[in-house]
Amino acid sequence: MSAGHDHSHTAGANGRMLGIALALTSTFLVAEVIGAYVFNSLALLSDAAHMFTDAAALAIALAAVRIGQRPADDSRTFGYRRFEILAAAFNALLLFAVAGYVLWEGIARFFEPAEVQSVGMLVVAAIGLIVNLVAMRLLMSGKDRSLNVKGAYLEVWADMLGSVGVIAGAVTIMLTGWQWVDPVVAIGIGLWVLPRTWLLLKDTTHILLEGVPRGMRLPDVRSAIAAAPGVAGVHDLHVWSLTSDDVSASVHVVLAPGHEGETVRLATAALLRQRFGIEHTTIQVEAEPCGDAPQLHP
Repeated sequence: MSAGHDHSHTAGANGRMLGIALALTSTFLVAEVIGAYVFNSLALLSDAAHMFTDAAALAIALAAVRIGQRPADDSRTFGYRRFEILAAAFNALLLFAVAGYVLWEGIARFFEPAEVQSVGMLVVAAIGLIVNLVAMRLLMSGKDRSLNVKGAYLEVWADMLGSVGVIAGAVTIMLTGWQWVDPVVAIGIGLWVLPRTWLLLKDTTHILLEGVPRGMRLPDVRSAIAAAPGVAGVHDLHVWSLTSDDVSASVHVVLAPGHEGETVRLATAALLRQRFGIEHTTIQVEAEPCGDAPQLHP
């Protein structure tokens, strides 16, 4: 019961933070898109594109929190919490698409230079920087507990760096008149985002494939169970995550002679919880190994 309460509390807090950040980002997005076209700045348009993905990411993340709070039912016995990971993966793909567009447009502008109004570009980028800093502050507390929030945070963080780049580019154009700085900044923003986007996509894919959670080694878990009193063998061990903030495990444990099944099961569950932080466990206790299952003996 306490685990469910913690999940609900975390989701509620994340929802409030995401809602406020979404309102700020969406409000400024309109102004930045208008400014990008009025001042003819590709760097500003690049920043506006990232601001759009910020708003989309925040909206998707907020929807994922709301949907993830729905209880399990007869059709979805694990509930809807995995929707958080799907949302984070979608955000990563969206960032890849935007980065590709910015790189394409940046290269094209080298062949067709355009006059940039640096003063307007500077003002809009400065306001965007403030909005991003506020949004990052709101999301910072939840980014380490949820890949969904982390995805939104990374997008806002990347956009914040984009705003810094646009400000630097605007100042440079004002002082030197070098119009080529604008596409260079735009391309730089696109290249900066890609490695972090790849890491996010890699993490979400790992969870969707039900890989062993980061920082945990399956041989260590298997050896710990096999060495526990009353355990003669271990097989069919699986450890995975539904989302970024919980870990589940299932395992078949073969009893050693003279030990009682329920005692060994409870002891194994306690071991997994205390040593590895695995709260959700399914432990099948067997007097003999089932089938031709390979054994690991203590």
